[in-house]
Amino acid sequence: MLEPVSEWFRWLYEAYGIKLTIFYDEIDRKRFFRGVWTTIHLSFVCIALSVLIGLVGAWLQGSPYVWVRRIVQGYIQFFRNTPPLVQLYFFYFAVDSAISGLLGIRGGMLSSYGWAVFSLSFFAGAFNVEIFRAGIEAVPKATTEAAEALGFTRLQVYREVTLPLAYRVCLPALNNNLINLLKTTTVAYAIAVPETLYISNQIWSDEFNVTEMMNVVWIVYILLVGLLVWLMHRWEKAIKVPGFGR
Repeated sequence: MLEPVSEWFRWLYEAYGIKLTIFYDEIDRKRFFRGVWTTIHLSFVCIALSVLIGLVGAWLQGSPYVWVRRIVQGYIQFFRNTPPLVQLYFFYFAVDSAISGLLGIRGGMLSSYGWAVFSLSFFAGAFNVEIFRAGIEAVPKATTEAAEALGFTRLQVYREVTLPLAYRVCLPALNNNLINLLKTTTVAYAIAVPETLYISNQIWSDEFNVTEMMNVVWIVYILLVGLLVWLMHRWEKAIKVPGFGR
């Protein structure tokens, strides 16, 4: 079924010199799609964890204990005020070797993929904390006071009253942050996570087709970001409450 496609791209190379080996060379095709798949599941895991971190962090920001609020603020400032690539190097090279040396673990605590998940999730999570906090502050105070008057605990008010209303307000900003997170997964290239850009680099180094592969990488990210935007807009539309958040 793919044979005519492969033959067409082979003819394209022979006739015009446009070398897209991922369409007719089985080895290049397999490693390229493995790279795309790594980008997809790295993005999915980081998005899920960053949203969870944002939800927990926003709840802790409303804690009655000052030291809890200060810890959350310290976390936000650390991750928001430093570049994601520096954070990735810091965790992969400094933290990993320090903990491994302390515990006597050979070969490192986590793989490059594990540190990419950890670093990128906490990086995006810091922004998500502020996004959810803004959404929580948009919920009318009378609503939460009514829930407290009915005997709800602080956690119940957050989980069953504040959060369902707050995330409707948060979604546009959350959408932007998650799109940025998906694009930021390319920094995992720096610690040899075999994602799309890393694998594409290997292919263009072997095949000398930098221009062709850069165009392919560009199209792959447009498609992935477009899919995420479409899903987020569908979700935003599905949970819309008429008259709320406008």
